Amino acid sequence: MSYDLVIFDNDGVLVDSEPISNRVLAEYLTGLGFPTTVEDSYQDYMGCAAHKIHDVIRERHGATLPDGFDELFHARVFDAFTAELTAVRGAEQLLKTLQQHEVPYCLASSAHHIWIRTALDLTGLRPLLAEEQIFSAQDVGVGKPAPDLFLHAARTLGVAPARCLVIEDSPNGVLAARAAGMDVYGYAALTDPDRLTAAGATGLLTDLGLVPGLVLGRPA
Repeated sequence: MSYDLVIFDNDGVLVDSEPISNRVLAEYLTGLGFPTTVEDSYQDYMGCAAHKIHDVIRERHGATLPDGFDELFHARVFDAFTAELTAVRGAEQLLKTLQQHEVPYCLASSAHHIWIRTALDLTGLRPLLAEEQIFSAQDVGVGKPAPDLFLHAARTLGVAPARCLVIEDSPNGVLAARAAGMDVYGYAALTDPDRLTAAGATGLLTDLGLVPGLVLGRPA
């Protein structure tokens, strides 16, 4: 089928930030006395809102993260982004192709607005996403796997959920899209495809160049 709106997750789908942010997080938590590998970070926190880190440490270790944790974590990540961050392969061309075919699209991320915009600026994708195309869990007060963010984006842009296609790379994102009544393709370039399928992904892809065909119902 064709769709009236494509909703992209940001981290891991448009910007190649997941390896960087999960490495920084694992190092930071380990340094605080909560041993965490990069694989642990992917498993526990990928695709989640920032409060999930606090929740897991409290439930698993009976401890509270120090004051200023979020601010220092973001500062460390932004420093690493400046040195290392790139767009996901094919992301820039994909957005340009959707523009050329006049296919509406937007970004809906559990990350904070400042995180999203920093990543888009550093990768050069910002000119392809207007302010009204950028949505954060900050807008609705709850992150994925709750469906609120996706529903808010669709409602704001005037598209019925059933006419939306979501591109997600985390199980929580897939769960959120399915709960919103949207089709969702799991981007499995980094994530175990079995985890995306188990979460209910409509389909899987490892090449962003396939997205226009899904949206238009034919090759771009």
